[in-house]
Amino acid sequence: MKYLSFRDLQDKLGGRGRTTIYRDVENGRLPKPVKLGSRLYWNEADVDAAIEKQAV
Repeated sequence: MKYLSFRDLQDKLGGRGRTTIYRDVENGRLPKPVKLGSRLYWNEADVDAAIEKQAV
């Protein structure tokens, strides 16, 4: 299982902005992050699944 940092997530989503990413999380278009220590990370498999779901 690989986790993406916020910067990795931005890169994967083509440079999408912070506000847009958090809005997508709030609206259920992206999975919620997990907190490890004091930082947030996203499960890459969940992000990939969300991207695939939006593409259909």
